[in-house]
Amino acid sequence: MPEFFHDKKLYYTPIEFAISHIGGTWKMPILWRLQNTPQRFSELKNDIPHITDKMLTSQLRELENKGMITRKVYAEVPPKVEYSLTEKGKKSIPVIEIIMKYGYELIKENGVEFPPKDGG
Repeated sequence: MPEFFHDKKLYYTPIEFAISHIGGTWKMPILWRLQNTPQRFSELKNDIPHITDKMLTSQLRELENKGMITRKVYAEVPPKVEYSLTEKGKKSIPVIEIIMKYGYELIKENGVEFPPKDGG
């Protein structure tokens, strides 16, 4: 398979390129939470409590730069900002759903209690 460059980065496979858009710890959970309705930063933060403000900001910017989400700023005081999926972002949802189902299968196969009864 031939290698290719995009945004000054070398890729060797289409999988590697796709993962650059939705991979990592936080991008898929963010995209998943935006699939049905736009959300504000605080709503995402409350729904993903173990992410830092700095990391959420960084991941939202990356997703916006990749064309996966849009950021809409309303002319209000204080400013209201909502994030929503683009058509490109919506195409990632079936992929994320398959990965999530696979994760549930792995959890079950490995005898992991999920969700944990002790909350952790």
